[in-house]
This record gives sequence, structure tokens and C-alpha cells, in this order.
Amino acid sequence: MHGLINRTIERFVRETRGDDLWLRIAEQAELGFVEFEAMLGYDAALTERVLERVSCELLLPREAVLEDIGTYLVSHQKTEAVRRLLRFGGVDFVEFLHSLEDLPDRARLAVADLNLPELELDERATGQFSLTVLSHNSGFGAVLLGVLRAMADDYGALVILEYFSDVADKERIEIQLIEEAFAAGRGFELGARAG
Repeated sequence: MHGLINRTIERFVRETRGDDLWLRIAEQAELGFVEFEAMLGYDAALTERVLERVSCELLLPREAVLEDIGTYLVSHQKTEAVRRLLRFGGVDFVEFLHSLEDLPDRARLAVADLNLPELELDERATGQFSLTVLSHNSGFGAVLLGVLRAMADDYGALVILEYFSDVADKERIEIQLIEEAFAAGRGFELGARAG
């Protein structure tokens, strides 16, 4: 598992629940260290142990923890770069949805050896979408669910999202866009202003 993923789990716990909880999780998961290196690779079993301990400590199902991590990636002040990367996907929520199939390639532009799952978007009717996540690591769909919830808020869109873990290596998110301009979205500019 890419260290950036593990580091994200660590930062989520530290920044939302505190360092003490993270240190307890690191000890319980028998990491042998207290800080992940973002650019190293780690055994997937280690990541699963950490997620299991986080789930137990927070008294939340694994999918809820992963969804919260997805929301954290977009909405936390210290992860603004992720939000910016995602906002380049479109000027509104529908354009953003259509850009999701390109997300793994855009992520690799930022981190060359980061392999995100393949995403397939199907627009079934106006305002109704189905997003399929094809991955050997189950749970990325739950992370993406959190990302979609936060991005809908970011764009000011009102959506209903449903998550399904259909079969091995395949997850699905059903997206119903109720109103694209429901609320004022967060401001976003393509370039930073000088001076």
C-alpha cells in the first residue's frame, strides 16, 4: 500500500481525534513506529490492521471511517491541495462527476507511483449517475463517497448518495443530483493572486 494512503489515515486520526489516540492505535496495530513515511510502500495487511484499530477506537464501522477520511481529504484545511486537484475537474458538480474517470491519471501527475482504482461513470438520466469503483483494495468506494459528499457541498449542490459494495473488486455509488445550485459553494480560483 502506498505510504501516502497510510499517512492520510494517520493524519486523519491525529488532526481530528488527537495525537494520543494515534499513538494508541499505532501501538495496538503493532506498527513498531509512530509515523508513516508518505513515499514508502507498506504491506496492505498493515493498513488493514490500522483501519481495524481506528474503527474499534472510534466505535464506527470500517466503511464509516473510510467515508470520514474521504470527507477529511476535501474539507480539512491541511489537505487543501487535494481539494484544488479535484476542483480542476469542472466548474460545476456535473462536470466534476464527468471528470472522475480521469482522476487516477491526474493523481499520477502529482504522485507518479500512486495507483488509484479505475472509475467508471454512467449517466442514467438527467441528474442520475452511477459510479463504479474497480479495485483490489475494498473500501476505496467508501472513501470516494466521503469525497463526493464534501465536493457536493464545495460546489453548493444538493445530492443523495448511496454506497454499495456489490462484489469483490467492485463498489458502486449511486448519485442523484437534486439541485445543482442549492447553496453557495466555496470559492475557487484557478491561480493564486500575486501581491
